[in-house]
Amino acid sequence: MNKIITEVTPLSDKDCFYMVDRTKEAFTYPIHRHEECELNFVENCTGARRVVGDSIETLGQFDLVLVSGGIEHGWEQHQCATGNIREITIQFPDNLYGDTLLSKNQLEPIRELIERSKKGIAFGMHTIMMIYGKLNRMLTMESDFYRFMEFTSILYELSQSRDAHTLSSTAFAKATQKVDSRRVAKVQDYINRHYRDEIHLDDLADLVGMTPTAFSRFFKLRTGRPISDYIMDLRLGHATRLLADSTMTVAEICYDCGFNSISHFNRVFRKRKGCVPTEFRETYKRHRILI
Repeated sequence: MNKIITEVTPLSDKDCFYMVDRTKEAFTYPIHRHEECELNFVENCTGARRVVGDSIETLGQFDLVLVSGGIEHGWEQHQCATGNIREITIQFPDNLYGDTLLSKNQLEPIRELIERSKKGIAFGMHTIMMIYGKLNRMLTMESDFYRFMEFTSILYELSQSRDAHTLSSTAFAKATQKVDSRRVAKVQDYINRHYRDEIHLDDLADLVGMTPTAFSRFFKLRTGRPISDYIMDLRLGHATRLLADSTMTVAEICYDCGFNSISHFNRVFRKRKGCVPTEFRETYKRHRILI
């Protein structure tokens, strides 16, 4: 059976984190997963391709990503020709600070950051340049205690980043979405159960006792995106998971996930994911091993 590698990390039960700084000529390690959180910085990676969940992005000179929750991730050589790639990796347990500390106001931003990273988070150049010096400083510190304090400050700075974006879809990452509205939660639950079927705006509005126009405005206000985008992203998330994990044909996946034609499925998939379904599946297929 074909499986994505589940990595056993070098992190010890007695350590807060494991950190390694390496230089290599190419990206050769396949897409993999592990339960530990991972902060990964890459330099000189122009033209390489990063895969996190169902997100596939081509990189510039620098890349900084935080992942957790066992989501699949990996870096491909793709069009990267530098031959002098620097990579700093920090792996740490998701319960590093414990529930008691993470419940305190001062660490609430870090708790939210780790929760968001279950779908993968990529950071922009402003944040990368701010964190770059801190990562290098950690490597030169002799005291593990001060390295830990510096690492905590890095996580806090990442939690405040304004140029970060989420990578994988919720459905692919099998992450839970927390909302502060019972009406939104009720509609999301309905969509999660009926995404394979035709979903009409009138029916969703009736669920929460609102007119369609009022409901559309309300949903976008509470979630930050239109209801049509939410439904489309959910269907695509389920489709990408099936493309990665199942042997179903593209046509079978198309109709199983609520799309009414293969041409529409291909068109939407390319627009949202930057490739067609067969290309996405091939990316994951290249990194599978036989077990």
